[in-house]
Amino acid sequence: MLKVGLTGGIGAGKSEVSRLLVEQGAVLIDADRIAREVVAPGTAGLAAVVDAFGEGVLAEDDSLDRPKLGSIVFADAEKLAVLNSIVHPLVGARSHELEEAAAEDSVVVHDVPLLAENGLAPLYDLVIVVDASTETQLDRLVRLRGMTEEDARARMAAQATRDKRLEIADIVIDNDVPLEVLQRRVRDVWAELVRRARGASE
Repeated sequence: MLKVGLTGGIGAGKSEVSRLLVEQGAVLIDADRIAREVVAPGTAGLAAVVDAFGEGVLAEDDSLDRPKLGSIVFADAEKLAVLNSIVHPLVGARSHELEEAAAEDSVVVHDVPLLAENGLAPLYDLVIVVDASTETQLDRLVRLRGMTEEDARARMAAQATRDKRLEIADIVIDNDVPLEVLQRRVRDVWAELVRRARGASE
């Protein structure tokens, strides 16, 4: 098994790269998706979030109002740290379960937005960073996700710097490119991952 950490700044195109890797045959463990699961209605995770931030972070159907919570924590580093202390251990435990269930010869890709911020690089055999310029990130967040420029800049500022992410990268995928170029780059990276996985299992 080859354990790969995949990360990138918000708007860099990490989700597209993870989708392309799955098409090639990767087993994907998506930390964002798991983070939503562990705070779903009825979970201990959601109860802990409500204890920390109050019932104002609940939507009318008693699910987590993610935009409301985001507006609270992304403007306050201490509150973000509180949220992370609740969610991250739950995500880690579930990610480990999914990894254990994968076949021995798998390339397991952990899609982890905050890999650099949380010093998680040592957990993986190698780290892939999806990189894009600040201008490209901002454009995608405003144009494609409908964020205001102020919100987009706040989200970007809450993450590790581009340089900090690149410092931990074993492989960098430049995503300031058209989709067809990105697809070719991901296929090349996949060939390298398969080669390394075979070497690890021999």
